[in-house]
Amino acid sequence: MAVFSRGFQGRRERDADLPPGQYLTDDFPVLSAGPTPPVTADDWSFTVTTEAGVRTSWSWADLMALPAEEPTVDIHCVTRWSKLGTTWRGVSLDVLLADVETAADYAMVHSSGGYTTNLPLEDLLDGKAWIAYEFDGEPLEPVHGGPARLLVPHLYFWKSAKWVSGLELLPDDEPGFWEQLGYHNYGDPWQEQRYDGD
Repeated sequence: MAVFSRGFQGRRERDADLPPGQYLTDDFPVLSAGPTPPVTADDWSFTVTTEAGVRTSWSWADLMALPAEEPTVDIHCVTRWSKLGTTWRGVSLDVLLADVETAADYAMVHSSGGYTTNLPLEDLLDGKAWIAYEFDGEPLEPVHGGPARLLVPHLYFWKSAKWVSGLELLPDDEPGFWEQLGYHNYGDPWQEQRYDGD
């Protein structure tokens, strides 16, 4: 006769679309490192600064004039929620960086309000990242990073910086806001790279 602990209901099958340790949500939880900055499309801009100090900037009108894509992607938060099949509209980083001359291997992402996060430059290229300004067919709400946020869906969502304002291209990696506070430097949800040492 088998003996089970009280309340044991057997193992639950993990959804094959979910990284380990994640649970599925239909909501879009709001998590931020600080208050929502008062950024509007009229005063929004995005600047790429190379390791040589060369700056290239886009206004909102410039961004809207660029070819847009509509990726449908899964997103995964380090706090363990995942949302599958989310639809966005935005401009690929491939388009924005096409004419930027750099030998950098890393990028520091900057946001209005002072937030930063670091990524290898290769994780922003080849169709892996966008400056997103619509979610589910509607303008991106300020609480979710509107008017525009970075979208890097193959990494935990803290790497998809809200209220994105620029990229600083760097020859060497430097930790961003959460990375300095103990989060994993890379943040692959499939490897459960949540915290330093994972």
